[in-house]
Amino acid sequence: MIEIFSFLALGLAAGLLAGMLGIGGGVVVVPVLIWLFHRDGLSEQIIPHLAIGTSLAAIVFTSLSAIRAQHKRRAIDWQIVRLLAPATLLGGFVSGYLAGFIPAEILKTTFAAFLFLVGIQFILDWKPATHWRLPGRGGLWGAGLGIGSLSALLGIGGGNITVPFLHACNLDIKRAIAISTALGFPIALFGAAGFVLSGWGNAALPAGTVGYVSLPALGAISATAILVAPLGVRLAHDLPVKKLKRVFGLLVLAISTTMLWSIYF
Repeated sequence: MIEIFSFLALGLAAGLLAGMLGIGGGVVVVPVLIWLFHRDGLSEQIIPHLAIGTSLAAIVFTSLSAIRAQHKRRAIDWQIVRLLAPATLLGGFVSGYLAGFIPAEILKTTFAAFLFLVGIQFILDWKPATHWRLPGRGGLWGAGLGIGSLSALLGIGGGNITVPFLHACNLDIKRAIAISTALGFPIALFGAAGFVLSGWGNAALPAGTVGYVSLPALGAISATAILVAPLGVRLAHDLPVKKLKRVFGLLVLAISTTMLWSIYF
């Protein structure tokens, strides 16, 4: 029962982050799931894969709720989404499948290092050059492949990569968040499918899993995340997002440091 309540609380955090910052919530979901699965005594060789696969599956549902809320506000530039989405889903599926065969320690270290960079990114008030603009179709395909591949590998919705990329191309930050929210769905859907396939039949997995996706965790996280994602969208439009991102950046840095310390010390 305590574990279910933990999953429900995790869903609340993921839903708020998905709507407010367009990041899917994976930067919080993955490290917490790693800790919960470790506490349950699962094999260290499957814990990172199970956490990332479950995070991606939860983002599928979270992103749908956030997309609906953003679309109601007419905040999503669907033309840019259509240009980026095919490449992101292709990169997400291939990376999600291959990630299932990466050793657990490497996967966990990669995620912790990425978290550290995310924290720095959120804290710094970086400004893009005024002459930068979105690249052409070929450039967007390359960017989409990179966003989808890295996002599925790390179990995130891609917002930590998509939002800075779009903002660097001088898109308004709130517009970038809305586009990132829409792209989170194909990334998570195809990334999760890759983790399901790569984990299929793994004897080390506990009951209640489909490949590298934990169904109890998925159900509880998704249930609460779907409810609060629209609230996160409203906060994104009403609150000073830059200040919120700096606070969140400090939290992410603390999580990253803790993970790296547990791995190497």
